Amino acid sequence: MQIRLRIPLFIFFCGFLITCVTPSWSWCETHHERFDVVVVGATPGGIMAAVAAARSDCRVLLLDRNRHIGGLPANGLGATDIATRGATGGLFLEFVNRIHKYYIDTYGPDSAQVKACSQGYHFEPHIAEMIFEQFLQEHRDKIEVRKQRQFDALPSNVLKNGQTITGITVTNLDTNQEEHIQGRVFIDATYEGDLAAAAGADYLTGREPQSKFNEPMAGRLYKRWREPEIGEGSTGLGDNAVQAYNYRLCLTKNPENQVPIPKPKHYNRDEFVSLIDDVKQDRATGIHHGEMAYEGIGRITNMARLPNEKTDANNQHLAFLSTDLPEENWPWPTSGWDWRDAYAERLKEYTLGLIWFAQHDSELPETFRNECLKWGLAKDEYTDNHNFPRQVYVREGRRIVGEYLFTAHDALPQVKNGRPPLHADSITASHYSLDSHAVRKREPGRTHLDGFFSYGTKPYTVPYRVIVPKKVDGLLIPVPVSGTHIGFSTLRMEPCWMALGQAAGIAAGIAIQQDFPVHELEASIIQNVLLDHGAVLVYFKDVQPGAQHFKALQFFALRGFYPPAEWEAKLDKIISDDWTAKWLKWSGLESLQTYTPGQTTRGVFLDCLFEAVKELPQTRLATIKGEWQ
Repeated sequence: MQIRLRIPLFIFFCGFLITCVTPSWSWCETHHERFDVVVVGATPGGIMAAVAAARSDCRVLLLDRNRHIGGLPANGLGATDIATRGATGGLFLEFVNRIHKYYIDTYGPDSAQVKACSQGYHFEPHIAEMIFEQFLQEHRDKIEVRKQRQFDALPSNVLKNGQTITGITVTNLDTNQEEHIQGRVFIDATYEGDLAAAAGADYLTGREPQSKFNEPMAGRLYKRWREPEIGEGSTGLGDNAVQAYNYRLCLTKNPENQVPIPKPKHYNRDEFVSLIDDVKQDRATGIHHGEMAYEGIGRITNMARLPNEKTDANNQHLAFLSTDLPEENWPWPTSGWDWRDAYAERLKEYTLGLIWFAQHDSELPETFRNECLKWGLAKDEYTDNHNFPRQVYVREGRRIVGEYLFTAHDALPQVKNGRPPLHADSITASHYSLDSHAVRKREPGRTHLDGFFSYGTKPYTVPYRVIVPKKVDGLLIPVPVSGTHIGFSTLRMEPCWMALGQAAGIAAGIAIQQDFPVHELEASIIQNVLLDHGAVLVYFKDVQPGAQHFKALQFFALRGFYPPAEWEAKLDKIISDDWTAKWLKWSGLESLQTYTPGQTTRGVFLDCLFEAVKELPQTRLATIKGEWQ
């Protein structure tokens, strides 16, 4: 009798153990934490996504692998990459204004610090982190932040219902325990696109050939810096090469706030000896105007001024040897964190070794070494990391394939001095050059490093579809956005990523409120909320968010109601009969009762048009389009 009782109990107990030990989402559903929105990656794009979702009344979980949030702006990228100030608004501009206010409140409006902060566009790393933390603290009733949470890009770490993500598994690096998290909408704000890839989304790495999209600068390329000619060896062929990463160093000449550059443990002098002849012969990769004088550290770093006598020290584009480390980073986008951590340490030692070599190697000119010795790491930055940045500058990871593929042509004017193509579903305007760092190390006889270029653009619009991945629902991708290597090279700037993050957070909130898939949302609904929160969807020189008639202008400008070479809205100008006729025709209206010929301004007319059409069905709104001849 006892044996009969024990066998069923033993079988039951074994079954229970198998159920609990097996890595299945069904093992204990009560242990799944549930949130409205789950954001993976506390990059600036991820932070703004979390804030926007919280402001949409969502319960948000923000996860990051590090002990510190903020991505690159909190790790040395203190000189904001934006070509036209005012082209991007919303939460990004709120961040900039808070930076500016901090320096005014702390040091006074006429201080050197305020001048150096350049209206909030230049800032010290720890100040960027502080401002980002303030954003999150203001929404702590809605946003839970968990640091030291690692997401590994494995399909087993993603739970899906059909094509829709419903949950993920992350590892708590402090306890080495797994955490199972469920959400209604997920946002991949990682620089690498890890979540989207694990969920089954298609992605791109490397360079497309020039022949595929007819993009300037595509494929294999050698071009002297600031010179128009394409160099010998440029084939335009595509490959798997990934543009170089580096660390954005925070350096200072102030001896009271300086830590000497340490000689790294695995110092390899042979890596740097080519610098000796470069310095002695004033060898550069293009035209320079004194930035690479023998006596300056500007030979190996390109430094932008920050407050409190600090600099954002980037790779020197005019140098064959600088802080970028091409080729060795190629596996990063698709590698696991063990490999990435090893590369990060290798890059750190390379960077410190380069500067130590410039400061101490006896074969370099003494005047050059002495000038380099004036610089050191800022003592009050990264105080828990030996004053060195914690984050590798991952310029380009996976590019997730979305509903729209952004190419160079989306950022280039269609007519001379005109606009790039207008996307009616724009979620932000943006502006920066097409810009890529090298993909290969120095090669004998080449004019520059392969892949290095900068190519001018005009302020452009970014469609919602670039943050909506194909094949996976319940997911938005505001950082690893959909683009070619060349198209992505302008989208990859932090102001644009912050704006796309804000749009993703708003879209997630709308999708949850309406119980609707994110990939089926009408862009106009997202746009209305974005405009209410200060976003710029299409750029005009003479109109900023909050101005009278701004919302109507944005709506109709995105639908082509202004000529493609018109950069000023001139909303106070009396509307001409010709423009009146065109705008009425394109809106599908015969007349406006509030219109008075010779008296009504463009701004008033746009507002009246907007009131007349805004309640129309989406299918009807989609037909509103101007066509200037």
